[in-house]
Amino acid sequence: MVKKLAGCIREYKRDTLLTPLFMVGEVVMETIIPFVMARLIDYGIDMGSMGAIWKYGIVLVLCALLSLTFGVLSGRFAATAAAGFAKNLRHDMFYNVQRFSFSNIDRFSTASIITRLTTDVTNVQNAFMMIIRIAVRSPMMLIFSVIMAFTINVKVTMLLIAILPFLAAALFGIIRLVFPVFDRVFKTYDKLNNVVRENIRGIRVVKAYVREEHEVEKFNGVSEKIFLDFSKAEKLIAFNGPAMQLAIYGFMIGVSWLGAKMIVGGTMTTGELVSLITYAMQILMALMMLSIIFVMLTLARTSAGRICEILDEEPDLTGRESGPEVADGSIEFKDVSFSYENDMNKICLSDIDLTIRSGEVVGIIGSTGSSKTTLVQLIPRLYDVTAGNLLVGGKNVKEYNLQTLRDAVSMVLQKNVLFSGTIKDNLRWGDPDATEEEMVMACQLAQADGFIRELPDGYDTWIEQGGTNVSGGQRQRLCIARALLKKPKILILDDSTSAVDTRTDALIREAFRTYIPETTKIIIAQRISSVQEADQIIVMENGRIDAVGTHEELLASNQIYQEAYYSQVKGGALSE
Repeated sequence: MVKKLAGCIREYKRDTLLTPLFMVGEVVMETIIPFVMARLIDYGIDMGSMGAIWKYGIVLVLCALLSLTFGVLSGRFAATAAAGFAKNLRHDMFYNVQRFSFSNIDRFSTASIITRLTTDVTNVQNAFMMIIRIAVRSPMMLIFSVIMAFTINVKVTMLLIAILPFLAAALFGIIRLVFPVFDRVFKTYDKLNNVVRENIRGIRVVKAYVREEHEVEKFNGVSEKIFLDFSKAEKLIAFNGPAMQLAIYGFMIGVSWLGAKMIVGGTMTTGELVSLITYAMQILMALMMLSIIFVMLTLARTSAGRICEILDEEPDLTGRESGPEVADGSIEFKDVSFSYENDMNKICLSDIDLTIRSGEVVGIIGSTGSSKTTLVQLIPRLYDVTAGNLLVGGKNVKEYNLQTLRDAVSMVLQKNVLFSGTIKDNLRWGDPDATEEEMVMACQLAQADGFIRELPDGYDTWIEQGGTNVSGGQRQRLCIARALLKKPKILILDDSTSAVDTRTDALIREAFRTYIPETTKIIIAQRISSVQEADQIIVMENGRIDAVGTHEELLASNQIYQEAYYSQVKGGALSE
């Protein structure tokens, strides 16, 4: 795990190495200062020597200035190194997420990925800064202070050595109890982010059903759990301070008692006693900081593990680095079966045999849960078939480079997603180099040009995240236009005209027939009218193909199609 995270330092190695180097310089200066101060007291103040006072006073000022300079430089390099490390960490995580297949994404919730990219990275960033600064400063301060204390008086310093095992045992016990709590907290953070995300995305539904109080209660429940866990952790950590102070102040009382006796006995000077007390305070601060470091590392250990889960996740789908171009829009399923869990005992699609010629219009209907969407998601390799073979353009989809295959397939999903930006920005997701004329043509085909021109800024109108400032039908038409700009060989519409009226739906289909006759068009729909004129209609039921034929053939022979058709015809007649 450490090796994996260390790989994210990269161009910030220089700053990472200079930080502890300057920190050591600061520590050396700080441990010299009490020694010089003892000389100033013993040889200057006690003896009334102005020369010694000036001499050691100047040395003290120089040591303080050097300590300040080293500290500033160390802090500056540490800030750059930690921020750069976090930047690279987020980059590597986000880059790997972009490589994930749908099955990889299914293993992590959206809220969990967001928590790992934000809260967890911040925790690891803080721990990294602690490691290169405080984790160097505290041990070095402890070692140098003990050495300097030994040079002054061995007998008194042995008191300090005697209390170190007690401090180590107390710290180990606290960390062992705290770690499981932090591990639980971050899993709860995922739930909290999920609640917030779900509420914000569905805020219109929440208000429409007057469920604000229910949502607040749900949020408070998760938030309260985090509060209780953190409170428990903080209560355990709180024992750290008293344990440290009990030990170190006990040591200082012992130093004062022994020091006073030695001064009276003439075996220790006043300056040496002052120095020992100063070193005792430095050792106290070093031990306190070490304990905080261990707590921070305990907290970061959980976050680091969660980050590495993202970094270590290998995409389930890997295409070839190079491969053939997609020749045409023909599609062939050969005895295809599919399971989301790659388990033949949990099959979603089974025994699919289907041939679609290039340029055909194919309709797919079926009840909810009949795996219509699952079927078409296999075509651009959003998932891999579990068994059998799937051919596009006469070749197995696994022979293509993934980008080449997906560039040849445009898919408008059930959930129409628009991104924050102008309408032009959203359309250019289909083709970054599309001209204005091409965008207008695509929007005309998708029956979107009319409403776009009625907007105040036309094609430069700003779209809010998720397309919340346009209607569902407008959002669907913009997504269809975006898909058309790819100039695909295969166009898949997954219930993508459900929010438009039947007249607009008919105009979109007519535009497809007239302007993109060579493109294979697959239309998943609930309305029979949307697929009635298709070259072939596929009827699906329970993950299988129940029947394939034209509208007339299915109306004469297939019960599922008949029921769907007559229920819609009667429903239409009643509504009229």
